[in-house]
Amino acid sequence: MTALSMRKRVLVVGKDARTDAITAACVASPQRPELYALTEMRIPGLVEKCGEDRVRTVTSLRDIDTLVGYAQDIRPDLVIIGPEEPLEVGCVDALASIGVPSFGPSEGLARIESSKAWARRLLDKHGIPGNPEYCVFDSVKGLSEYMEDLCPFVVKPDGLTAGKGVRVFGDHFDSIESALEYAQWVIMSYGQVQIEERLEGEEFSLQTITDGTAVIHCPLVQDHKRAEEGDKGPNTGGMGSYSYPDLSLPFLEPDDVTKAKWINERVIQALASETGEPYRGVLYGGFMATRDGVRLIEYNCRFGDPEAMNVLPILQGDFLELCSSVAHGELQPDLYSFDHKATVCKYLVPRSYPEKTLNAGTIEAPDPDKPDLKWYWAACEQKGQDIYLTSSRSGAFVGLGSTLAQAEKVAERAASDIERINPVWHRADIGRADTLEKRINHMKSLRSTVQLGISG
Repeated sequence: MTALSMRKRVLVVGKDARTDAITAACVASPQRPELYALTEMRIPGLVEKCGEDRVRTVTSLRDIDTLVGYAQDIRPDLVIIGPEEPLEVGCVDALASIGVPSFGPSEGLARIESSKAWARRLLDKHGIPGNPEYCVFDSVKGLSEYMEDLCPFVVKPDGLTAGKGVRVFGDHFDSIESALEYAQWVIMSYGQVQIEERLEGEEFSLQTITDGTAVIHCPLVQDHKRAEEGDKGPNTGGMGSYSYPDLSLPFLEPDDVTKAKWINERVIQALASETGEPYRGVLYGGFMATRDGVRLIEYNCRFGDPEAMNVLPILQGDFLELCSSVAHGELQPDLYSFDHKATVCKYLVPRSYPEKTLNAGTIEAPDPDKPDLKWYWAACEQKGQDIYLTSSRSGAFVGLGSTLAQAEKVAERAASDIERINPVWHRADIGRADTLEKRINHMKSLRSTVQLGISG
């Protein structure tokens, strides 16, 4: 058997910069895998890393039959799932039925993201703290009364909305009537709606890699959902994010980090108890540090986008072996660690973003990666030598540095340079000192009200 024939064959499934980052981490593996991709468009990064003839497009990543058929054709040793949609519809189960292991949870376990109500009830049932006050409605009966009693509140669809379905009282509507109208639409569209108390604090993400027993907690990351600087404008899939050299975040206290890790570990145990199968993949907890401690906003069943781009470049160890060991229930956490570097991720988006457009133009490929700078392609399509923008995010620069200021400078310079010659824009304030200072002061202010005995 030749060395080439012994190489692992890996299929990556996804359609975004997170998928490009996952593929890049596979390329960096000393195992030099033979890479394939299933995606919704010919993303330049996937074409470059896998090869022209190893990228197959599909209308929707929910198309399990095409995924299984492709897997039967190429017989991969491992499939790595990027986004949530194929996980929700049972791609891992379908691949397992033909003997192909996957990095990602089964359909039953993916409910931790696909049903917000199920996730909340799981925590309640197993006595895991962190839930805000909430109630789930499948009709309008009692809805307006609950809103009035809880106000201010958050309205959440019970399903996948790509981070754009949540509406907050005081931000997206300022009357019970308008909130009720949106909640009624959610019930008609999704079958039920979740009303939660509006929490005040600072959000952060904890991605925990697990085979159902062993865990690896990734560095904490803070995302920026709002489209405009100063956290204004509509919600997006994420305009960028940052992580800190100490792998925590400067507005958090040690107990906040400990609590978030403990909650994730308890939920992994609860999922096994509830479903009878181990959770294998990434459990992504979206948390908020509040004056009363850590609260859970929601769970995701995969790497975050953009949060994956903060943690994968600083992972020390063979990413491909990590994914394979997770899929087979053999994770050894001691083999992996994270470099103590700061990261700043800044997304480039079409000028019309987040509005839809029929013709967003073309974009020139940035210069190749440098040791302190990574570029990951998102929703752009390569046709011949040209790369066409779509209505979605175009790609992301990730700056690395020994300090946050260094990482931000690297990412900002690259983003500004490409913006000058292409029809794209970005949020310049992500990772900047004044933005971070606001978050630190915000948490100091909230914690001081507790110390003074002032209730929220």
